[in-house]
Amino acid sequence: MANVVCEISVTEIPLAADAIDVAGAGAVVDFCGIVRPMENGREIVGIDYDAHHTMAEHQLKQIAGQAADRFGLNLVRIHHRIGFVAAGETSLFLRVASAHRSEGFRGSQWIVDELKKRVPIWKRPRFKAAAGTIDAGHCRGQFKGAKDKPGSAIPATI
Repeated sequence: MANVVCEISVTEIPLAADAIDVAGAGAVVDFCGIVRPMENGREIVGIDYDAHHTMAEHQLKQIAGQAADRFGLNLVRIHHRIGFVAAGETSLFLRVASAHRSEGFRGSQWIVDELKKRVPIWKRPRFKAAAGTIDAGHCRGQFKGAKDKPGSAIPATI
C-alpha cells in the first residue's frame, strides 16, 4: 500500500492524543485503553506494565503493517505505556485513518485484538490493601508464547 504511515512506541511517557492531520482520510478512529480501577473484583491503584521491548516493537510494527494492508488504512499509530500506570490513566493509544469509517473501526478493533494476543507486554496490578496500603498482588498468567518470563503476572489487556 502506498504512503502508509505507521508509528509505533513502547514508552514510559504518559500518552495523549495529538492534533489530527491525516491527508486524504475520510475517517480517523482513536482508541484509548484506560486502566480500570478494579481488577478481578479488587480495587487497584494502577498497573505495572513490563515488556520485552525489542520484541514488542517488532510485533507492533508487524500488526500495524498487516492492518494497513488488510483494512486499507493510511495511518496506524500505536503507543503502549510500560512502567507504572495509575488507574484512570491511558495505557494504550491507537489511531487509525482510512478512506471510510467502516475500515477504520474494523481495523482498530483488529489491531487491539491482535496486540493482546501477540505482543509481549505483561501487567501486574497493584491492589489496594484493606487499610489503604498497597498490596503488590500476585496474579498468575502468561502471555501466549512466552516462556516463564521472570516477574510476569498476566498478559496486558485493555
